[in-house]
This record gives sequence, C-alpha cells and structure tokens, in this order.
Amino acid sequence: MTEIWILCAAYLIDRVVGDPRSLPHPVVIMGWWITRLERVIRAVVKRESHLKLAGVLFPLLIVTGSYMVVWLILWGASLVHPLLSWALAAWFISTTIATKGLADAGMEIARHLLAGDLPAARRSLSMVVGRDTEQLDEPQICRGAVETVAENIVDAIVSPLFFAAIGGAPLAMAYRAANTLDSMVGYKNEKYGNLGWASARFDDVLNYIPARLTALFLIVVSWLMRLDWQQSWAMMKRDAHLHPSPNSGLPEAGVAGALGVQLGGLNYYQGVPSNRAKLGDPHRPLRSQDIKSTVKMMYLVSLLCLIVCLAITAVTTSV
Repeated sequence: MTEIWILCAAYLIDRVVGDPRSLPHPVVIMGWWITRLERVIRAVVKRESHLKLAGVLFPLLIVTGSYMVVWLILWGASLVHPLLSWALAAWFISTTIATKGLADAGMEIARHLLAGDLPAARRSLSMVVGRDTEQLDEPQICRGAVETVAENIVDAIVSPLFFAAIGGAPLAMAYRAANTLDSMVGYKNEKYGNLGWASARFDDVLNYIPARLTALFLIVVSWLMRLDWQQSWAMMKRDAHLHPSPNSGLPEAGVAGALGVQLGGLNYYQGVPSNRAKLGDPHRPLRSQDIKSTVKMMYLVSLLCLIVCLAITAVTTSV
C-alpha cells in the first residue's frame, strides 16, 4: 500500500510542481558523470574499433550506479525514519517524469502562435527540439511541437511510471539514466556510432513495452476525446515502423492519425537537410489547436498510465 501512495504522490508532485530550477535535478548530475566517463574512455581507448566494446561501460556504470545511489539514499533515510524514505522516493520518481514540463513547453508555443508572435514561437520551439527553427512557418512550428509532445509521451511519462511501478524509485532512476545516456551519446554518427551503440540499444529495449502500452492508451484517449481512434490505430500499424526509432514512431503515428494530420518530413539541423519519414495522412494543415489537443492527449495518457501502474504496483507488492 505504501508503494501505491508513493507513486500517486510522485505523479502529483510532477503535475503541480514539475522540476523547480532551484533544486538540483538528477539528470544534471547524470550528465556530469556521462561527460566525465566519456573523457576517460576516449583518453584510454585509442583505437576506434575498441570503442564499441568500451561503449558497454556507459549503461553498465551509469545505469547501475544510478540505481545503487538511489537505493542507498533511501535505505539510509529509512534508518532515520520511514516517512523520510517515502518522501524521498516520491521526489526521486517525480524527477523522472516530465508531464508538467512537457505540457508547459507545448502550451507556451501554442500561446505565442495564437498571439501571432512567430519569432517567440520559434524561440520556444528551439528550446525543446534539435532542428533549426529560424525559418519555420506556423504549420512547421506546430509540427515540431506536436512531434515533441507525442514522442516524449513514452520516455518522459509512460516508461518512468512503468519502471517505478515494478521497481520503485531506484528502477525509475535507472531508466532515466539509460534515457539520458541515449540523448547524450546514442547517436548514429561518426563521433558516437561505436561509443554510443550500447546506450542506444539499451534505451530501445527499455522503451519497447512502454511504447506499446502508450499505443493502447492513445487509442483509448482518442476515443474518449472523440477523435479518430480508428485512424490512430491504422496509422500506427501502417507508419510507425517508418520512424528511425522502434518505439517513437508509435506515439507520433498514433497522434497524427487521431488528429488527421501528417507528421515528419523535411527538417534542417545546423543547415543540413534531413528527411524524416512522413507519418499519417495530410487531411488538413497543422494549426496551434493541434498542440493543445496533443497536450490534452498526453495528460489523459498519463492518467491512464498511472491507473495501470497502480494496479501493477498492487500486484507486485502483494506477491
């Protein structure tokens, strides 16, 4: 029963408080260690062919280390008082979720668009995407915002809640460490193709089940919102596999189908064009309302996920 209340408290902390900048965030600490570990590996391993083997050290040390640090902190807190351990567990889990942050980012872009302030909308979008935003028009800005919110439903909400449900705060933090590794070194480019392969594959494996749970949640949410849930399912079946990620294509294609829009297409990264597979059918142009609808879908998915995860927690703690 305690674990259920901890999970509920963590969800509420994120929904209400989010990630205050005045408090140190675990991801910042993880990033510091990832950067230092990369420097050590590159200083020791000189042959590019050996970097692939050395890349295994990232998930081995960073993910395992994150789990152990949180476990030890909670264990030490429990020796002081159980309530302290429970409060810390709820806070740790809340830092792995980003419901409020994701919604705030999307809604800020939508507000700028509704006010007709395209430069401000571009600046806000540039804070959450890696693509060039300086020349984007309104539909392209909307596409970037919708894609960002949709894609992050898995790794910013469903996955951390899922791992918190089956393994508490230590496992949720271990997942966040794996996801942070993927975002920092899991690139298929010349610099990280060998060094970051293990981090990228490990993140894909961890997100596999949560991404498919997200697909089911999106169908239910589309039906609840009276969107096109049948088209959402159809687009996930037809287009999700076109996405370079085995997991991110599901929420993006599902949202595209539910809204009746098309995501993907041409992006520029530091002036270099990159064609992303198109997901969904372009029944109409994207507009700012689509950002709001995607944020609402994200909120409802988070609630459905919380309910399912509470049930998982009840089962795992009763065994």
